[in-house]
Amino acid sequence: MRTPMTSPLVAPTARRSYSINHAQSCMRGVGLAVILLGACALLTACGETATLPVDAGIGPQPTLPEPRASLIPTVNVATAVGRPAGTMPTPAPGLRVNAFAAGLEHPRWIHLLPNGDVLVAETNAPPKPEDGKGIKGWFMKKFMRRAGAGTPSPNRITLLRDADGDGVAELRALFVEGLNSPFGMALVGNNFYVADTDAVRRFNYVPGATRIVGSGEVLAKLPAGPLNHHWTKSLIASRDGSKLYVTVGSNSNAAENGIDKEQGRAAIWEIDARSGGQRLYATGLRNPNGMAWEPESGKLWTVVNERDELGSDLVPDYMTSVTDGGFYGWPYSYYGQHVDSRVKPQQPELVARALKPDYALGPHTASLGLAYSAPGNTLPPSYAQGMFVGQHGSWNRRPASGYKVIFVPFDGSRPAGKPVDVLTGFLSPDGRALGRPVGVAFDARGGLLVADDVGNAIWRVTGANASPVAAR
Repeated sequence: MRTPMTSPLVAPTARRSYSINHAQSCMRGVGLAVILLGACALLTACGETATLPVDAGIGPQPTLPEPRASLIPTVNVATAVGRPAGTMPTPAPGLRVNAFAAGLEHPRWIHLLPNGDVLVAETNAPPKPEDGKGIKGWFMKKFMRRAGAGTPSPNRITLLRDADGDGVAELRALFVEGLNSPFGMALVGNNFYVADTDAVRRFNYVPGATRIVGSGEVLAKLPAGPLNHHWTKSLIASRDGSKLYVTVGSNSNAAENGIDKEQGRAAIWEIDARSGGQRLYATGLRNPNGMAWEPESGKLWTVVNERDELGSDLVPDYMTSVTDGGFYGWPYSYYGQHVDSRVKPQQPELVARALKPDYALGPHTASLGLAYSAPGNTLPPSYAQGMFVGQHGSWNRRPASGYKVIFVPFDGSRPAGKPVDVLTGFLSPDGRALGRPVGVAFDARGGLLVADDVGNAIWRVTGANASPVAAR
């Protein structure tokens, strides 16, 4: 989940003027506890509203209106309540969904092993003492708990096995434990790699094993520490297994903590899978998450969470191919050369070479998961070529955006056309979060798996006419 910062800019509306005057009066006359409670109520009640539909911020040429910065950012957090027993998300026409596994603890990311076993990272944010100080930190703890992300990290990877092929995992085993907010996973030969929040670790894997014993070895360290704003580290191996690619999000919304705190962040790192040697592969990516290989071009693609607090209509999150050595704007600009005037000092020479992303995914959708259509998947032919995206859902937009899984069709190696909803029903009619989709991946039998860290389940999506027991 992306977290807000306090902006010093004031929007001159009567409602906000009243809010500021009222806050100043309170500060003169009441204690700190009352101020905090009143301010929290104010933050959750105030803020501007979108003037454009989400669709305006989607596609290769999204609408980018003027920024709408304000003293009080829009805060519209969907309270996480979880899914009522016996209910499921809503699949698109022609699809069906079932619970592949339920009763998990904050499942975030999925990885498929060659034998068909499914690994899920049950994980949450690590302690971040420098990211939780003062009034802002107090607010953020409240917001995170409300959104379902305030619990301690389970710090484990669980193995799920569906041996009889009925689309439900009947075996659940503790695969690796004692990790540090694990997220991305990759297997190269008998080397199993895990991207903890502070390092890539390497373990020995025995094919078919249901458990790995030991702490493994640190292959490469990653930016982390007591200020660890975006903590998730996604991971993917190159086609030949010689390189690993790891995402590292920024340490702020828009460099408000100082550019010195962003060393090695807002980037994708390339790591040698044998030696651990590492270099920056692409930079200026505020919070990259899921990655996937597009098979026709062989290019690496990623989804990126863009900056907040410029209004409900800005800035769209995006999906893009990644150029070796490419710079994508953060923090100085967004979507190419659109300068973020909040960032001082500017770097015009960097802005001039900022690459424009390939495809916008809508403002504040918190797009995280990414998976390319698997050959022979059980979904209808219209889903045969393109990217599936897990959208975790907004906090900085009114009305809410995201909270669903979408499909972006491709023609050849490029996006072609509007996205299609695949799985919805993660928000209740009154705006509470029944679930929040994160990682997406195809299983060995062609079903799309979706990790839901509020519903605490892995959902499996197939074609409505697919056989319940599909051949491998």
